[in-house]
Amino acid sequence: MARRARLSRSLTLRLGLIYVALFLTSTALMFAAAYWIGVYQPLLNEAARVRAEAGNLTAIDKAGGRDALVRALQERQATGRRRAFHALVAADGRTVTANLPSWPDKPIARWTLLEADVYREGQEEDYEALVIERRLGDGARLIVGRDVEDIDDRDELFTIGSAWLIVIAALLAIGGSLAMSRAIGRRIDAVTQTARRVMAGRLTERIPLRGTGDDFDELAETLNMMLGRIEESVESVRRVSDNVAHELRTPLARLHADLDELRMATSEEERERLAEQAVREAERLQSIFDALLRIARIESGRHLAGLKSVDLSTLLADAVEFHAPDAEARGQSIASHIAPGLTIEADPNLLFQAVSNLLDNAIKYGGAGAAIELAASGQEGNVRIVISDTGPGIPAPYRERVTERFFRLPETAGQPGTGLGLALVAAIVALHKGTMAIDDAGPGTRITLAF
Repeated sequence: MARRARLSRSLTLRLGLIYVALFLTSTALMFAAAYWIGVYQPLLNEAARVRAEAGNLTAIDKAGGRDALVRALQERQATGRRRAFHALVAADGRTVTANLPSWPDKPIARWTLLEADVYREGQEEDYEALVIERRLGDGARLIVGRDVEDIDDRDELFTIGSAWLIVIAALLAIGGSLAMSRAIGRRIDAVTQTARRVMAGRLTERIPLRGTGDDFDELAETLNMMLGRIEESVESVRRVSDNVAHELRTPLARLHADLDELRMATSEEERERLAEQAVREAERLQSIFDALLRIARIESGRHLAGLKSVDLSTLLADAVEFHAPDAEARGQSIASHIAPGLTIEADPNLLFQAVSNLLDNAIKYGGAGAAIELAASGQEGNVRIVISDTGPGIPAPYRERVTERFFRLPETAGQPGTGLGLALVAAIVALHKGTMAIDDAGPGTRITLAF
């Protein structure tokens, strides 16, 4: 019962039935046009010829009398491509001359078809007469016609053939519609069942492909890619949640311990030291929350209103100048090769933050004596920013994970930082519809931003 109700609501079935209706309508119109051309129009043409003959015969009767009309009717039997028929009935009902086997008792108002079969030597010859009647001056009836048996045979063939063809076409169309509905329904069911399994928590489920490369395979492939991205996003959220819990646990524990010791401290000096430690832990927590909120705001697209034309060359030069003292203090060199006149549609504050984070990472992890370089160029509306250093670099297995929130390389886990810098850069680049690539600089790291 449920299956029947579902079938009645099926869009593919409804579309199939609409197709059947359109197909049958077009078939009927085609047969109607063929019938008009092959049957009805020839009948009209023959009726016009018979009407003209009836007019001529009426004129002969009026001009030459009844005997002249009888002679004309008898002579007419030997003329014309089609067999001629006639019946001349006097006003009193007496048949004057006729080769029609029968005719209606009532006057014939317009052209009509009469059976005019002839028997010769025990054999029946089929004829169909198209006849027209004229009333003569003395009340006599003049019925004349021509054989249209071939057109009548064509009419019968069209009637029977079209009926059978329409029935067969209807059955085939309905069967094809049901088969199409069932085939499409199976493909849609596969998508629906997979979606329900995914909603139930089985994120690894994928829609099966037929390998035909048709529209449904393309749709299934696209949906599978979407499911893969969803699975990655859910896994990323899980990792972020775990990382957030892990990263916040330590400063919160320290803050709790400092406040607990502060409550029990006896000397003013001890209280000041513990209060300062608690403030530092609170500031670290605040910086983590600020970074997370900023990334969330950027990923939600709430900074789109700040996009405007930015003098990128000047912005990059300012970033290098801002970080130059820190690099010099660590014994590092920082150089820039920035093409003049570069412009880009961007949020200047966010873009400066991204470049600043990359330079800060290069200085922080490049090590003493590292050479840091920022290069920027533009061509045909594309802008590339490359920041490289000669430090220890990022091992290949970690290059795809360094943009995750709180991810830090094992060798840098003990250094100051929140592990959110590159995650913020990735969010800013994505907001500006750019790309970020992390490569080996041999030695060191090279990060390329392309807009």
